[in-house]
Amino acid sequence: MAVYDLEEQDQLEDLKSWWKQWGNYVTAIVLALCVGIVGVQGWRWWQHSEAEQASVLYAAISTASRENDAAKAKDAMAELAAKYAGTAYAPRGAMVVAKLLFDSGDKAGAKTQLQWAIEKTDDDALREIARYRLAEVQFDEQLYDDALRTLDAKHDPAFAGVYADLRGDVLAAAGRRDEARIAYQTAVAKLDAKSPYHAYAQVKLDALGGPT
Repeated sequence: MAVYDLEEQDQLEDLKSWWKQWGNYVTAIVLALCVGIVGVQGWRWWQHSEAEQASVLYAAISTASRENDAAKAKDAMAELAAKYAGTAYAPRGAMVVAKLLFDSGDKAGAKTQLQWAIEKTDDDALREIARYRLAEVQFDEQLYDDALRTLDAKHDPAFAGVYADLRGDVLAAAGRRDEARIAYQTAVAKLDAKSPYHAYAQVKLDALGGPT
């Protein structure tokens, strides 16, 4: 029995010696892990809280849009951009406000919102849509060079067809028929043959006739 007591005593002494040498490091590691876990949980809570508050403002923008109340939509969007620009709701809210402003005749305001969405969103598809709509507004204002520059920005191949179609519209309106024809040809080649956009592009291409 005494032998076991001695062995236990030796093990205890070894443990004390090991802890004396490495205890501080172990404690530091454990604390670091705890802080990391708390930090991650805190970050997740903060993100969730931000998203919830941003969603309330986005809902206000949507309601104002349905009620055709541009002033309320702009106020909600201003707060959303100021406080929660990093959330996914912010650029989407800007898109909604842009359409409302355009429909109400405020094209400059619409362009500002669309440009903001392009710069702030992390969603590539949303960026492509915002850029397309910005080019549409510029086209509507007969700012043909601006519209072409917007459409010339690098974009995903999935949007090549609709971008080329709008580019054709801009070039045709600017009197650049040969370039418009090439753009429509690209649109016809890139768009899904079953898509109505394909048929529209083909009609516009046919309307231009042969090379001048």
